[in-house]
Amino acid sequence: MDVYGLVGNPVGHSVSPPMHEAAYEELGMDASYVAFEPPVEEIRQAIGGAQTLGIAGLNVTIPFKQDVLELVEPGELAERIGAVNTIEFRTEGAPRGYNTDAAGVTRAFEHHDVDLDGRKAVVVGAGGAGRAAAFALSDAGAEVHIANRTVDRAIDLASDVSDGTGGSLDTLDSQIGDASVLVNATSVGMESDETPVPADYLHSDLTVLDAVYAPLETRLLREANEAGATTIDGAWMLLFQGVEAFEQWTNREAPVDVMNRALRNALDTPE
Repeated sequence: MDVYGLVGNPVGHSVSPPMHEAAYEELGMDASYVAFEPPVEEIRQAIGGAQTLGIAGLNVTIPFKQDVLELVEPGELAERIGAVNTIEFRTEGAPRGYNTDAAGVTRAFEHHDVDLDGRKAVVVGAGGAGRAAAFALSDAGAEVHIANRTVDRAIDLASDVSDGTGGSLDTLDSQIGDASVLVNATSVGMESDETPVPADYLHSDLTVLDAVYAPLETRLLREANEAGATTIDGAWMLLFQGVEAFEQWTNREAPVDVMNRALRNALDTPE
């Protein structure tokens, strides 16, 4: 049996196990997906132990995405973003590290028939999700502006991506007006009726992706829908980063519909 899993702290809330297990069952694979929660200070030992035990692959979540970068041989995109969320263990040599969060962003837009090339995009947040979103959008040909509470982080991220600009949250008013893509890459709105973007900034020419998936209909998405914008909930980004990881590990086409159904059932939401 091939064993895959998720390493993070905490991981009790994760809906990745049922999503991946559904894929294994659909394709008749002898595999399982397990959540691991090592102490924060023992991530090096955890990765080494996983390799020794013959774990086939791991997803990585908070707070370890940056820590494991030095424990693997990172792919080019993971190195640019500065974070790893997927590890592939090999029989010889260091584990290989990837970042599939960026693919989660681009594939979510592709699934909703949104062409990013030549679009102006605004990303709210410059943390791990913000970095993945900014690189994903820039690599897809979008002009990216990053707005963040800590201005220096926004400017630093903007300098890392092609033709990016950065500023404070106060820049949202002027930047969203002529933008066609908006991504919330912060946790604002998670389990609360808050939004990082005032409703009167939103307009009907926007496509809005909110990385928050609990709840799926965040206040941002609700108000974007009321403004006539196209909305993409956070489960799509979560789904496609998992799909990308599955395909990286197995070299097989993921059963996307099956994984989506299992994910949304785990979130107790309709498709």
